[in-house]
Amino acid sequence: MVFRDYRGRVDPQFRHALVCGMKIRPWYRILAAVILVTVASCAKQQSSESSTPLLTVDPSAAGSITGTVTFDGTPPVFKPIDMSQSSACVHANPAPVVPPVVVVGDHGALANVVVYVKSGLGNFKYDTPSAPAILSQKNCMYEPHVLALMTDQPFEIQNNDPTMHNVHPMPKQNRQWSTSQPAGSAALKSSFARPEFAMPVLCNVHPWMRALVFVFDHPYFSVSSKAGAFELDNLPPGTYTIEAWHETFGTLDQTVTIGARESKSISFAFKPNSESVN
Repeated sequence: MVFRDYRGRVDPQFRHALVCGMKIRPWYRILAAVILVTVASCAKQQSSESSTPLLTVDPSAAGSITGTVTFDGTPPVFKPIDMSQSSACVHANPAPVVPPVVVVGDHGALANVVVYVKSGLGNFKYDTPSAPAILSQKNCMYEPHVLALMTDQPFEIQNNDPTMHNVHPMPKQNRQWSTSQPAGSAALKSSFARPEFAMPVLCNVHPWMRALVFVFDHPYFSVSSKAGAFELDNLPPGTYTIEAWHETFGTLDQTVTIGARESKSISFAFKPNSESVN
């Protein structure tokens, strides 16, 4: 009975070898039974997991986590970008432009840090935002430098420069693409079906242009502002690992427990590490 129900899940050539072997040696029968029972067990487990109903976050019980990110130390110094290969970019930037990798504000506030729920979420379903996440090309730089959005959320890239760009996302889990975008053209529109972590977005015309895009399968993420602030809203009660990621200083984790309708404030303080950027 097991063989009849699940033999279709076994590769046909392998199944043929098993059947032939069963006619020749008795121990083939034992091997075949073990394999087919294993296939049946895995199929039942997958069916059970896929049939598990997704939960909905109850807004009346949801809480929040807010906080700030700071840098404790002397920020690294970056060389100005050489834009001399493009007269339009030089004209758009009369003052020197440094890569926006480490952006430190008043009182050590650190911008462009991705703060997100790393673990602890249950089996919830989430609405996909209809508003697009927008990456702009302005003065021959990507703005913002770090962007985060949800899976399947609309993603738009705008060209606000009087020159052509070539947008080149480099995902690991989604399809890679590269598209030219002339000055004055409509926004490029796309989306990502699977999560991505620190996905580079390049410009094949201007090699210094680089943004980092994060794609999450949940809505609990934030990119710290120039004031170092972040906020994670509408979190169901639970215990979570909250991670703060910075492209130069690495990651910091905290475990946070929130109850129903509870709001907590936390902070992350990065310090200089062994990485040096010149």
